[in-house]
Amino acid sequence: MPRGRPVRSQVRQNMIEILYFIKRASGYDLYKIYRAVYPQVTLRLMYYHLKKGVSLGEFVVDKIEKVSGDFSWGSTSEKIVYTLGPQAKPRLDKRVKDYLAQSGGKR
Repeated sequence: MPRGRPVRSQVRQNMIEILYFIKRASGYDLYKIYRAVYPQVTLRLMYYHLKKGVSLGEFVVDKIEKVSGDFSWGSTSEKIVYTLGPQAKPRLDKRVKDYLAQSGGKR
């Protein structure tokens, strides 16, 4: 048996399930759907798993958008959009499909 922590994560697998159905989303959009379907997690944990998933090939950064506005930290913000990567293995969770059908696919 290999040493160290296992690479798999249920949180990351749940994120893969969501991205399978919506195809692309920013971290915050994923977070909103995740909290509606699965047990509560923090936004910080979601961003950690997005970064880890990119390094493992489970997620791919689709594009980075600059958003202008009046934010507390300044006038611009980066919005990173993710898609599924080649290492993602969705299991087609019925809860996500049902939620998206019920909410009309709105994020």
